[in-house]
Amino acid sequence: MNHIRRNLIANFLGKGWSALMGILFIPLYIKFMGIEAYGLVGFFTTLQALFALLDLGLTTTLNRELARYSALSGKSEEMQDLVRTLEIFYWGMAFCIGGLVLLFSSFLAHEWIKAETLSVDVVQQSVRLMGLVLAFQWPLSFYSGGLIGLQKQVLFNFLNAIWYTLRFAGGALILWLLSSTVLVFFQWQIVVSMISTGFMAFALWRSLPPSDGHAKFRVSIAGSVWRFAAGMSGISVTVVLLTQLDKIILSKMLSLEFFGYYTLAWTVANGLTILIGSVFTAMFPVFSQYSATADLERLKYLYHRACQLMSVLILPLTILIALFAQEILAVWIRNPVTVANTHLLIGLLIIGTGLNGLMTLPYALQLAHGWTSLSFYTNIISIVILIPLMVVATSTYGAIGAAIIWVLLNSGYVTISIQVMHRRLLKGEQWRWYFEDVFLPFIAALSVIVIGRFFIQVSTPFPVMLAGIAIVFLLSLILAALAAPQIRIWILGTIGKFRSAYDF
Repeated sequence: MNHIRRNLIANFLGKGWSALMGILFIPLYIKFMGIEAYGLVGFFTTLQALFALLDLGLTTTLNRELARYSALSGKSEEMQDLVRTLEIFYWGMAFCIGGLVLLFSSFLAHEWIKAETLSVDVVQQSVRLMGLVLAFQWPLSFYSGGLIGLQKQVLFNFLNAIWYTLRFAGGALILWLLSSTVLVFFQWQIVVSMISTGFMAFALWRSLPPSDGHAKFRVSIAGSVWRFAAGMSGISVTVVLLTQLDKIILSKMLSLEFFGYYTLAWTVANGLTILIGSVFTAMFPVFSQYSATADLERLKYLYHRACQLMSVLILPLTILIALFAQEILAVWIRNPVTVANTHLLIGLLIIGTGLNGLMTLPYALQLAHGWTSLSFYTNIISIVILIPLMVVATSTYGAIGAAIIWVLLNSGYVTISIQVMHRRLLKGEQWRWYFEDVFLPFIAALSVIVIGRFFIQVSTPFPVMLAGIAIVFLLSLILAALAAPQIRIWILGTIGKFRSAYDF
């Protein structure tokens, strides 16, 4: 388990640093460029998510296959050929993506994006630059997935931290020293994307086990992984539709200013995925290895322990931000108009994101067994039911309506998908998941934070409010950890070893 602990720590540090870079410099971006220009940054993020459809499940496929191969002997040549085959396809798609954005830049600038202070020419040039950023940045996830599958997660997080530092801190510095325009911002992102993707590719190839021959493109590899990749592709399409439809609709219906507020709210809520992704990244390759070797007892133990860890990490933070969104935003942004237009959105979106995070490890268990149909068909049903609701809710209530649908969507996953999954995988373990893995840490964290909510108000003096929120969060985290059975055992065991070592 030492490598799991090492990977978890590396993921928390790496992703935590990445989140810090993003959150720390957002107020500077808004100050330098204005809220409309930041709305363009949000539009670029939506484009990234939409074009993730063209990944076709290859990143997750590479992650899973390299993890499985690494648990077996004599697979070095297959590993190198797998990377080469998928890499050629991936770069071809990257340039197609860049070309598509350049081709439709005029339409997007004139017919889709509703700018009021930015000129149409600036918007169109920005969209063209987005296309180039996407072309060079898109393969980054592919190489990252390969490193994660090889369990080189310390190296991955080190490189990723450098990339985020250059992307965010470097971007703010460029805006300050050169020109505070959105065009300069995207030009800098092109440079950073080229550098980061190049270094990540070099790191993956250096991390692969040596082979007697040269890596080569093999059509047969596509045949061996196509079923899983096709399933992942289907899931990706449905996930993008479910998670990005609100942004697509709002980018068309709202002014760029109010879309900027929604982007800011999503940025805060999406910060929770730093913790979610850290646990998923560390656990998925190990789930895949245990599945490949049919070690079901160890898989069951690790599954529940990981799910409890996920709950302890994300539930206290989810509840805290949902109930204290206005206070936290007031401290961070210090702009009453922005706070008024954003705090309720943050509360709703982070609740939905927290529920989504609880489903991440059950989803990882499905993928480790090569079972993609459950998530695919669940998402299809969700699209049929919820997309019309989202269109109506967004048309009627604007951004708040879209945020409410996000909560409803993920509530359905937690209620229904877990039941279906555990009829096939780790049969009968769903009730243990609901009670031990989720409910116990949830109720422990909720009780502390609700009490804290009565004593801390917007009118509370700033130092007292900040200290109070920090204390409430720390207490909720401790109680959630002690309420989760396997995490409590681990904590008490660690304390016992420490006391024995120092003869306390």
